[in-house]
Amino acid sequence: MSDVLVVKLGGANLADAAGLLLAIAEEARRRPVIVVHGGGARLTAWQERLGLSARFEEGLRVTDAATLEVALAVLGGLVNGELVAGLRRLGADAVGLSGIDGGLLLAERIPATGFVARVIDIRRGLLDALLVGGQLPVVAPLAMDETGAICNVNADEAAAGISRGIGARQLVLLSDVSGVRGPDGTTLTTLDAPEAERLLAAGTVGGGMRPKVRAALRAVAGLPGTEAVIADGGVPEALARAITDPAFGTRIRGPREPGLSPAATPVRARRATRPSWAETG
Repeated sequence: MSDVLVVKLGGANLADAAGLLLAIAEEARRRPVIVVHGGGARLTAWQERLGLSARFEEGLRVTDAATLEVALAVLGGLVNGELVAGLRRLGADAVGLSGIDGGLLLAERIPATGFVARVIDIRRGLLDALLVGGQLPVVAPLAMDETGAICNVNADEAAAGISRGIGARQLVLLSDVSGVRGPDGTTLTTLDAPEAERLLAAGTVGGGMRPKVRAALRAVAGLPGTEAVIADGGVPEALARAITDPAFGTRIRGPREPGLSPAATPVRARRATRPSWAETG
């Protein structure tokens, strides 16, 4: 497992991200960090400006050719650039890229969602090179499929694919929700994979939380010692609490013993060398 921390930023947090960016910059002084961001609210706003409607299936934005153009501009340009600039102003050596750049993310399309795709391969060597150089990758959730077509990837899914591909011990999914809610409406602090899958099947987990839970399950499936945290990034010290406080947000943990679950869609990872900070065990 790797000590790299993968953090996904999304939801309303992106409208006022100063506190989170400061926390990320400080964490990056202690260990390697990769940021993956969403930007759904900004994307929807630009769709409306351009007379396009936003439509969702299972919490995923259905992406036609026109929406894909807007996603490429808003996520790969506007949102990514703002986050990189904010981190650099705080002293972090942030580097902006999308999953298209350098072939970082290879994806396969999800039926009935247009150009929406799931990650099947990451170019780990590219991330390793940036991290070994002391840089902080900030990744926009775009990818290419095996035909060379550009695809839109849900940010939680992109973060999970990267986390699994590099073998990260911890994935933090920050948004504007407190965590996964159970049947009685209370936030669950921990979930194992079977329970999470039951909540999905029963429809207890709905809307935009569905791809978050699926992403968390994918990140940890079959990998003992890993966890994915779904938490509200808008509260004070959100990142520190997500990393260390077991009562904050919802923690979905990997199994005690190795072995793939149905949630574990394989993610291949290409790399040339193993950096010194990547641990085994």
